[in-house]
Amino acid sequence: MIEVILLAIALAMDAFAVSIGLGAKAQKYSHQYVRRLAIYAALYFGIAQGVMPLIGYLLGAALLGWLAAAAPWIGGIILIVLGGKMLYEVFTADESDADSDELDVNDDAISTDGKTAVVSSNYHAHTNHRHTNHGHINHRTMFTLAIATSIDAMAAGFTLNLLALNAWLACLIIAVVTAVFGWIGVYLGRRSGTWLEEKAEVLGGMVLIAIGIKVMFFS
Repeated sequence: MIEVILLAIALAMDAFAVSIGLGAKAQKYSHQYVRRLAIYAALYFGIAQGVMPLIGYLLGAALLGWLAAAAPWIGGIILIVLGGKMLYEVFTADESDADSDELDVNDDAISTDGKTAVVSSNYHAHTNHRHTNHGHINHRTMFTLAIATSIDAMAAGFTLNLLALNAWLACLIIAVVTAVFGWIGVYLGRRSGTWLEEKAEVLGGMVLIAIGIKVMFFS
């Protein structure tokens, strides 16, 4: 159970970082708008983060019979790679991208973590956000963000085959944890700005690497 909770927290860090960015950019909007944004962040990120690892689990279960002997190594490597990817993205972010925090809220190209995305594209980054001067939440953008932040969770879902816990329950836990972090992230970003974004991803990356090592050598 502890492993699943740690995995859920680690996987939720991308969504948490994005939610902080969304909240930071909603600082001048009303409390009602921020409340709606927090609810949508919790729903979109939580559902996507719960469904994606389930897909990974089902795909992994189909292959597990062929890869039984190597499964712990494959699962561990997947988690270590995902954790390393999160750390790499944090530490190699172009410093010049920090200037992109000053954005026109009506612009389609938005960046909150050194990764720019165009809302009209199907998928290009983790952290794009758009709302109008009237406080309108763009659901297409929220859906895009939810998918973008949960892609890694699909790969991590393979490792659920190696944990001593019902995969459906594990996915539910991941969904709930992500929803909570999504909700908190919006309010935290509104109050403190974006300085916690990178710290959240560093924590997530380190936890994924630790779980990967545990799966490889101690399962």
